[in-house]
Amino acid sequence: MQRPVLEMPPGNWEEPVHWFSQVFFCQRDSPFIGLAQGLDGDQLFWFDFPNSSWHARLPDFRPEVSSRVPSANVSAQREFCQDVLSVLSNVSNFPKVQLPESKGIPQVKVFTREPLELGKSNTLICSVSNLFPPSATIAWAWNGEPVTQGVSTTQVYPVGGLDFELFSYLEVTPQEGDVYSCSVQTPGDVYNSLAYWVPRDPVPSDFLETLACGVALAVGILLVILGIILIVKSRVPRSAAEEPVLSKDVSVVTWPA
Repeated sequence: MQRPVLEMPPGNWEEPVHWFSQVFFCQRDSPFIGLAQGLDGDQLFWFDFPNSSWHARLPDFRPEVSSRVPSANVSAQREFCQDVLSVLSNVSNFPKVQLPESKGIPQVKVFTREPLELGKSNTLICSVSNLFPPSATIAWAWNGEPVTQGVSTTQVYPVGGLDFELFSYLEVTPQEGDVYSCSVQTPGDVYNSLAYWVPRDPVPSDFLETLACGVALAVGILLVILGIILIVKSRVPRSAAEEPVLSKDVSVVTWPA
């Protein structure tokens, strides 16, 4: 699979406010085929090929809107992509033919979803970026032992520059002395990309409770002060300049002497 090169037409060209992208790929490694739509590098929808249906990256989105590609068109694109892949694979099998291939070194980071509190349930997130071709296997370990329970991994996500991202989640209850690792293996590579995570600088639970109480108290005091100001303002008498002027007609009656 080769990385396409995007070229802009010559002349006056203005940077768009937003980028809407649709990426369709097929390859010899799993996932063998993929289709996704995104906005400004963030995925909006992805196509489930076994079930021939669109799915939203976030539940608030609506994959059934008319901007999604119909399933019939997706099937046609799939057949075309697989035909092209077959031709390129046959050409590359010739001894004297070497097709250029672009390959990225995965960059792996591990972090928590919520602020760290020892003994409290949390989620570790393994972020894999600079992934090309879009194929990788993620493995979690705790203190050197493989972990498979509580693990969920997303689809590969196309991002700007036609790179791909991958996320994996692990449900944990951190304790002092824990060592977690996220290992990423890509096809054809001898070495893995590895990232470690250990509980560091946890936030004490009593500090969070004290902070929440302090914020609530400050908001309450602010509302009381605002109420007092409004009451005092409503009871202040108006000045003479602000009093309304009432016009009166005065009649003078003169009696004869």
